Amino acid sequence: MKKIVIFALGLAVIFFFLVWTPDTLISTTQQPEIIAPQENCTVIMVGKKASTDGSTMTTHAADCGICDWTWHYVPRAKHRPGEMRKIYRISQIKTWPPEQGSKWENIKKDFTGVAIPEVPETFGYMHGVFGYMNDQQLAIGESTIGNRPKMSNPTSTPALNITMLTLLAMERCRTAREAIKLMGSLAEKYGYGGEDGGEMLAVADPDEVWVFEIFPVGPLWNPQSGKPGAIWCAQRLPDDQVSVCPNESRIGEIDLSNPDYFLASSNAISYAIENGFWDPKSGQPFSWKKAYCPAAGSAASDPRRARMWRFFDLVSPSSKFSPSLPNVDFPFGVKPDHLISVKEVMNLLRDKGYGTFFDPTRGIHGGPYKNPNYDFSARLISVRQAEYTTVTQCRGWLPSPIGGLVWIAWGAQDTSCFMPFYAGVKALPGSFSVGDHWVLNRNSARWAFDYVDFHTQVAYSVAIEEVKKAQQKWEDGAINQIPEIDQKAINIYKKSPEKASQYLTAFCLNNADQVIKAWWQLGDDLLVKFNHLGYYNSERRTIERRKMEFPDLWKKAVKFIDTILE
Repeated sequence: MKKIVIFALGLAVIFFFLVWTPDTLISTTQQPEIIAPQENCTVIMVGKKASTDGSTMTTHAADCGICDWTWHYVPRAKHRPGEMRKIYRISQIKTWPPEQGSKWENIKKDFTGVAIPEVPETFGYMHGVFGYMNDQQLAIGESTIGNRPKMSNPTSTPALNITMLTLLAMERCRTAREAIKLMGSLAEKYGYGGEDGGEMLAVADPDEVWVFEIFPVGPLWNPQSGKPGAIWCAQRLPDDQVSVCPNESRIGEIDLSNPDYFLASSNAISYAIENGFWDPKSGQPFSWKKAYCPAAGSAASDPRRARMWRFFDLVSPSSKFSPSLPNVDFPFGVKPDHLISVKEVMNLLRDKGYGTFFDPTRGIHGGPYKNPNYDFSARLISVRQAEYTTVTQCRGWLPSPIGGLVWIAWGAQDTSCFMPFYAGVKALPGSFSVGDHWVLNRNSARWAFDYVDFHTQVAYSVAIEEVKKAQQKWEDGAINQIPEIDQKAINIYKKSPEKASQYLTAFCLNNADQVIKAWWQLGDDLLVKFNHLGYYNSERRTIERRKMEFPDLWKKAVKFIDTILE
């Protein structure tokens, strides 16, 4: 009996080590009634005067874990008078077995019955789950934010969802304002909802970055009602600020008399009054997020909401934001302590919260190899289940085909590599459009990065250093090469825009091909180098006789358990 008691106490101690957080983290907060997202996407936004090179930047971490990851290029197209553009229901989540064809073939079987007039010419663009950039330097990133339950409209009546809206914006719009007005007006006319609820889009062009938020208006709406089929609002990020959307509404008080910074549907405020979400007699100013998406909690009260605090603390440590500050009270944006580079944005997307009280490797959480992916107590910016991550750059001093850049990283951010694709490319690698989660496919780009990620997890603390070396060679190498590619492309563009696009396409395809091959090789190398948890030197064909160093706390915990079990 004595041994059983001691063993139970020992387990309690180990449990303490595994789940311990400072006192500030153990309070709880009453959550308001809201259909919350599954914490699946993070968006970072950078205004042009907050970046090191004058570009606007947006990001999207597609953190679904089971979604279709394929990427596609849609070329420009001319349309005859009278042609119609069919509207399809496009699920963010659903995938089909490869033998049934691609997702983008199967969606054509789910025609909504609504078609809108085509425009004379649609722009070329790149898309994955959403549209990300077109050849006019219009860029988009997405984050699901949720909504009040009575606002949801899961019926088939609404013709539009968030994916379809982004594709239409890519096809038809040059600027962020144009995209916002188009998406908003179409959603009002044809209805928004279905599988999608509250959504946020970071919509950018070379001059501006906007936060666009949209909600359904309930299951009783129909086109004959004469009322808008969606409610939406957009707020412009000041040029010298940065911001983040971690699956939470970011728009607070709005000033619709200032169209330079606010755009909205006609029912933006009236809908809240009609549904009892805000009382104008309350003496409280109208707050968009408190009315429609009132997410409660802070990093301190709910570690699943740690991303908001972590981002602002990283970009503006001088502001000394407290983790106890409710997320709803964080500012819309903030001036960063220093200008932000594209590389720093990539690093932000890889952040694991090291050194904070959310550190996933604190104590023995990360195991003997200090693996940050073992701990799920806090939701950090970087997660292990990402399909892919994007960083867009819009650079107004260059022609649009050269000025726009989408950096794509497949799989988990910490073990992947960002690869550049110019807005003017005419094709994407064939390996970007194949593969799924359930069958390893060596013709799929994504699987090369999952292959490396899997072998990194086994001995993370040592394997990740090999990954960082590869990232420095290929990712940093591409970043450093971009100015040279820009200049060559400009020289060609002056004589022939078409040949400039061909040059950029060749560069991007070749770079991606080299990176993908390098990652397949890296996966092989990791398997060999750390096989049997040893250090194998393939050049000397020897195993190095040195031990992997483990944290002292881990060794003490193991010794403590051994003592109990004796």
